[in-house]
Amino acid sequence: MASSANLGDKLETYVSDLVKTGRYNSRSEVLREGVRLVEEREKRLASLDAAIARGLADVAAGRTRPIEDVAAELSAKYRKMAEERGL
Repeated sequence: MASSANLGDKLETYVSDLVKTGRYNSRSEVLREGVRLVEEREKRLASLDAAIARGLADVAAGRTRPIEDVAAELSAKYRKMAEERGL
């Protein structure tokens, strides 16, 4: 399926420069790469949204612990790791 995109002067110039310098072989290659990057970002954002939803569900269900308890456990864990490494 063919498509066209109006990128505006600034982005059109940038795409042209990428092709002229040999970084990409064609305008289509630049645009495909851009769409792939957007797709990857959208997947990461969806993953973050899912993690936030799980966290909010945990809060709503009362599956939480006081921050002081968690901080103490983490401090002990990393202190022990540092000691084992001789730091």
